[in-house]
Amino acid sequence: MAEDDTEHPPTERPPPGASPTPGLPDPDAPKPDVPRPGSPTAPGRGRRRWLMITAGAFAFLLVASGALLWIAYRKLDGNIGTDTATDRLLAQLEAERPSRTAGARGAENILLIGSDDRTGANASYGEAGGRRSDTTILLHLAADRKHATAVSIPRDVMVTVPACEKPDGTRNKPGLMQFNWAFEIGGAACSIRTVEQLSGIRIDHHVILDFTGFKSMVNAVGGVEVCVPQPIHDKDARLDLPAGRLTLNGEQALGYVRARETLGDGSDTQRMGRQQQFLASLIRKAQSQGVLLNPARLWPVLDAATSSVKADGGLSSLGALYDLTQDLRDIPSANVVFLTAPRRPYRFDSDRDEFVQPQTTQLFTTLRDDRPVVVRPPGSVTARGTGPATGPGAGATASAAAGSDGTAQTAEASADPSASPTFEGRTADVDACAAH
Repeated sequence: MAEDDTEHPPTERPPPGASPTPGLPDPDAPKPDVPRPGSPTAPGRGRRRWLMITAGAFAFLLVASGALLWIAYRKLDGNIGTDTATDRLLAQLEAERPSRTAGARGAENILLIGSDDRTGANASYGEAGGRRSDTTILLHLAADRKHATAVSIPRDVMVTVPACEKPDGTRNKPGLMQFNWAFEIGGAACSIRTVEQLSGIRIDHHVILDFTGFKSMVNAVGGVEVCVPQPIHDKDARLDLPAGRLTLNGEQALGYVRARETLGDGSDTQRMGRQQQFLASLIRKAQSQGVLLNPARLWPVLDAATSSVKADGGLSSLGALYDLTQDLRDIPSANVVFLTAPRRPYRFDSDRDEFVQPQTTQLFTTLRDDRPVVVRPPGSVTARGTGPATGPGAGATASAAAGSDGTAQTAEASADPSASPTFEGRTADVDACAAH
């Protein structure tokens, strides 16, 4: 059959996307980009991915922060030295130690010992020799944690030191000697047993602080303010201070609380008074500037504190020290009392001291029964005089009189037999600079 040479018009194809049949979709047209459920571009998928990334980053930060906090905790906790030797010695002598009175359950008694050990980092303060307790303070925390009493025990007071185990394993013979020899003979265990024997008060914990530790603590809080009534130039104490209101750094503060010959009458009694004023100023600064509530300021304080102390097993952890600082922080400064155990020159040697009786026994009985200690400012009188008694329960007393040597004396007995006598001392809320 012959080909059809007839010309036909070219077949016209519909434009892309147009239906070859009107009203029906073109099967060959490209499909629109519609996301399928579960596909990477499904609605909400991007939002979920962002939430997952955010949650992951937040979890990482929590883990990292927790790890850093744990490392910091372990560092601080590991800084504290545990006095296991003292714990062992006291445990062996448990039957000889005083028991707590029924009225004092919940109270705590802590012996704070400032050592004059001059080995290691303390070697620059003199030749190494027998270590002695340069400062000893009995800190009583009331069971209700509403008041605290810090009693300085004179280093030169004559006391009976019991038989104590020496570092070489031998034991000393009991005898009358000055108090700071107890620490030299048998360390903290001997000091604790001596205090318990003379006071009848059970010591629950002890803390030992040396020269370097004291300086670190002062520097950690940014210095402590004191009032210097007259210029001080003391080569031995490394002090060169003008008169006036001053903020002392660690080195200056150490010289200030240790100096004797160039300040006042050169007595240890006045030195203990300066130490008490210094501690009161330290407490006021910590409370007023929120050191214990500001993490940025608390860290160096904790680091210095934990690196500077040696404590018994019950107090040698960061948690235990934190609980102690919380107890102290919550006590109003007006209820924190400082005083020195009543003393006078020793009758056989004026360079030594002896306790005044019955006043000293009255003081220790008040603490043993967990009753507030009432104090009056040094050099003042109450009831028959003009100076008011201060401290918890100040209204319960009748009168007080200072001894001729200016040392602490108690009030006359009150009509109320349960009332505490009044002692010469100070409270932490009183600014010593206000009197100058």
